[in-house]
Amino acid sequence: MKLEYQIRSFEDVFKQYDGVLPLHRFLFTYFKQHKQMGSSDRRWATRYLYSYFRLGQALKKEKQLLRLAIADFLCNQTESLVINEYLPQFKEQMLLPVQAKLKLIEDAFPKFKLTDVFSFGAELSEGIDLTEFLQSFFIQPDLFLRIKPAHHQKIFDLLVAAEVAVREISDQTLALPNGTKLEKLLPEDQYYQVQDLSSQKTGEFFAPKTYDYWWDCCAASGGKSLLLHDMEPKIELLVSDVRENSLHNLDERFQAAGIKKYHKKVLDLLQNNEQDLHDYEFDGIILDAPCTGSGTWGRTPEMLVHFDAHRIDYFSKLQKGIAERVVKYLKPGKPLIYITCSVFKKENEDVIAHLTGNLPLTLESMQSITGYSDKADTMFVARLIKKD
Repeated sequence: MKLEYQIRSFEDVFKQYDGVLPLHRFLFTYFKQHKQMGSSDRRWATRYLYSYFRLGQALKKEKQLLRLAIADFLCNQTESLVINEYLPQFKEQMLLPVQAKLKLIEDAFPKFKLTDVFSFGAELSEGIDLTEFLQSFFIQPDLFLRIKPAHHQKIFDLLVAAEVAVREISDQTLALPNGTKLEKLLPEDQYYQVQDLSSQKTGEFFAPKTYDYWWDCCAASGGKSLLLHDMEPKIELLVSDVRENSLHNLDERFQAAGIKKYHKKVLDLLQNNEQDLHDYEFDGIILDAPCTGSGTWGRTPEMLVHFDAHRIDYFSKLQKGIAERVVKYLKPGKPLIYITCSVFKKENEDVIAHLTGNLPLTLESMQSITGYSDKADTMFVARLIKKD
């Protein structure tokens, strides 16, 4: 009876989810509207949904509940009623690594193809190992903290005392299980920032200098700006975004971090902003471009099912348009830092080729930051220099 209830809960939520909202936001609203569901019901429905979407397009012709059992087996190390019912032969194999589990599924279901999980393999940027990338979809990414070195030991000790399975990546970075309730465990967040490991690594391309004037032109809630400021606190900083509510979130994060001196503008970078920016010249521009977010689908696996491939071309055109409008405000000899959290070549290398072919920019370096080996996102970053 308990299994039937779990299945019914999963199916009810699945039928209502259309992919428009991120799954976590949809579930928040759904559970609020269905208060009869207890905490255990919500937890199992969430686990089953995220597991199911991680299977992507694989074994599409199999029955839904068998696909759910296969996905749940691949994604988790604790058994479930669905696994016990539909894959009882595997319930003693829950602790195997993902690679071994995949081999079991491939042997038991010859039509299973790992490449069906993510059906855009031909679109990948260079430097991304397709097999490792595909396997990573069955592993929950970690939660990463960027910490000021002076507070590293204090934060680490608090997490250990709370019996959190924390990993030390460096004197500035800790990795925690996703879903860790930081607000209940740590002091004020002025001592740390939640920032993915790959996002932190983009800072290696910044190289700001004292008293530089930098523009974070698609700042969103300010993660890259906070990283830049920590690297060089004496820079002058302009942050902008088309979404005013994102800049409100940025204000809150800056206030918590003790940053008071910065400039802020709401700008649509596809429009003519000469009236707002006509006398501005920057020593560096960070363009953390709008993108498909395909390098973060390990956190939002619903996109493996609901993503429309036409969006790749849409974002590629958008990225080129924004870059063309911002580079005019960059001083000669200074860097444009182009960043995406996409794995698609059309949003990465192809955009860089367009920029260097059509704008006064030369490529200094570029890299796919492959986070899948660290339970992190995969990102792309390039450093371009404006010609004199």
